[in-house]
Amino acid sequence: MKRNIALLGSTGSIGMNSLEVIRRHRDLYNVVSLVCGENIEVLKKQIEEFSPLVVSVKNRADAESVKLSFPQTTVFSGKNGINEAVMHEKVDTVIQAIPGTVALNATVKSLEAGHRICLANKETLVAAGEFINSQLERSDSELIPIDSEQSAIFQVLCGNERKNLKKVILTASGGPFFKFEKKSFSKIKKNDALKHPTWSMGAKITIDSATMMNKALEVIEAFYLFELQSDQIDVIIHPQSIIHSMVEYVDSSIFAQISYPDMKLPIQYSLSYPERAVGGFQSVDFASIQKMEFYKVDTDKFPSVRIAFEVLKNKKSSGLIMNASNEVAVEYFLNDKVSFLDIFKIVENMLEKIDFVELNSVEEIMSEIDRVKILTKEFVEKAYL
Repeated sequence: MKRNIALLGSTGSIGMNSLEVIRRHRDLYNVVSLVCGENIEVLKKQIEEFSPLVVSVKNRADAESVKLSFPQTTVFSGKNGINEAVMHEKVDTVIQAIPGTVALNATVKSLEAGHRICLANKETLVAAGEFINSQLERSDSELIPIDSEQSAIFQVLCGNERKNLKKVILTASGGPFFKFEKKSFSKIKKNDALKHPTWSMGAKITIDSATMMNKALEVIEAFYLFELQSDQIDVIIHPQSIIHSMVEYVDSSIFAQISYPDMKLPIQYSLSYPERAVGGFQSVDFASIQKMEFYKVDTDKFPSVRIAFEVLKNKKSSGLIMNASNEVAVEYFLNDKVSFLDIFKIVENMLEKIDFVELNSVEEIMSEIDRVKILTKEFVEKAYL
């Protein structure tokens, strides 16, 4: 049976890789909806190739331009347009690859519809993990991770009794600075932080990798994805990014998912599960691997990982505050308004300043995100500018 897909974030890195997977397996996957932000020229090429029934873009003017070029296609804009793309009657699978929380409401609607959700977005569970899991319990949906680390854990857990799980070990590339002395962090500039040693990604996620905030978000995401206790999660730096994560069982056996870095592999598995589609991916040549290194995370240099475990203790809206304040801090860093080290300080400050509250609806979650971002901007403007 073909999967009929709504692809959210079609012109981003995950979106482009998803379309490559679909291109390889036209017999298995069909594009129903495409959603993108403002990269309209790329979107138009995607429409020409994949002939989606529904398209949604960020701005109304762009929607009108797309409609002129493709009069046979239904075109929407704005946040409501994302909902429309997800809720088309033919959609049964959603690839959620839009950064941030803009598509949170669409994700919840997808849960209500019983779709398979292939999740490439950490912020959904970081900001709203308890709420999403409560919705998932009442739904026929499947939530399958695309992040390579979470996909690795998901794959390793398949066929094994959860009661035998001891802990999961998330691997991190370490970004460009994990071997730097902390005293040199004050000299790190934007262009340095944007040079990731392993992955080619967007600016925001690349900075998150440099601060290891990306791994901190994954700690929280794993907590909710796999219903773990905080002491069942560990993080290790593995610069070669060949081992994508590991699971240790109660007898101390450790299972790992190993492959060369290629996001198409976890994307394809999220779509084909529980089957495995023929890959076309390069097999690992162990004889050619000169070494595989592992390092403990220095949480003095990278307090983001320590903050994540504090969030797991506090729960409530603490993950939302961490994520939203980090988004604001990274934006200021990318605009050369605050330093690399200030990113950590801003996040910690907001976690100290803002009370943690229970959030019981999408409306409450989105309102709190907006409030935290406003408070963070006010703090940065006052303290740093």
